[in-house]
Amino acid sequence: MTTKDLQRENQSQVTEFLILGFSEHPKLKSFLFVVFLSIYLITLLGNLTLLIVMCIDSRLHKPMYFFLSNLAILDIFLTSCTLPKMLAIFIIDNKAISFQACMTQLYLLMSFSSLEFFLLGVMAFDRYVAICSPLRYPIIMNKKVCILLSACSWTLGFLDALPHSVTISNFSFCGHNIINHLFCDFYTMPKLSCSDTSTIMLLMLTLNLCLALVSILLILTSYAQIISAILKIQSVEGRSKAFSTCSSHLMVVSIYTGTAIFVYLRPHTKNTTELFKLVDALYSTLIPMMNPIIYSLRNKDVKAALVKVTQGRLEG
Repeated sequence: MTTKDLQRENQSQVTEFLILGFSEHPKLKSFLFVVFLSIYLITLLGNLTLLIVMCIDSRLHKPMYFFLSNLAILDIFLTSCTLPKMLAIFIIDNKAISFQACMTQLYLLMSFSSLEFFLLGVMAFDRYVAICSPLRYPIIMNKKVCILLSACSWTLGFLDALPHSVTISNFSFCGHNIINHLFCDFYTMPKLSCSDTSTIMLLMLTLNLCLALVSILLILTSYAQIISAILKIQSVEGRSKAFSTCSSHLMVVSIYTGTAIFVYLRPHTKNTTELFKLVDALYSTLIPMMNPIIYSLRNKDVKAALVKVTQGRLEG
């Protein structure tokens, strides 16, 4: 029997995994269920409302809101990737997940996380063109360019995660099927493998870090140019108006980048602590919930559109 055949045989021994969740705190299950169900419902309601408003109000048919609608769709997908299973663990103690479902969740979670970085980078470029080249903005950010940038972001997001998930799915799992986490993720699954994963994990982590740094560098470069252009505006009112057009995005970028750096660059030991489980869960759920709130509260056009839609329904 060859080494590859032996690995396939070993891997076939694991047909499903058991996700522990917060098993050390069983009394908190009901509380956590209510908390994460609330987060899920608010996320769905907030992002769906944003999508509806941006479709209905013609004033929001602009490149910035086109990319924001992409972000809203992504946030719905991201939370739906992990929260339904987490809720099932909390309320009915359904910890089992098949090998295929676990690998699918791993792939989608990595894809959506990468895609968020790409979309935020595209939105930063959009704000850069709007503020630094306002007269050429309609020409540069035309409909075809917006669709192309969006399509490239989604494609890159799914392609970026493909080699990682395929590699992990081909690891040998020799009967180790207890996942000490809330979902199947990039750092948890290799810990269960009986293969030597150190070299390939180092390569994948290096690739992830390089892609993240490139995205962050592009965003920082865009905002350096934006801030420089804003400071050159003579009137206080003009500077305030220019800054307001990108303040929401800058806040979202700061929150997402800061939490991503903490989650992915912290030391990952064999045993995942309860605190890190909670941090990882909040990273993949709270930010998608906060995005529509931030854009709604800090954007005059979105607030006006929400008021218009609400008043229209009340009058109807």
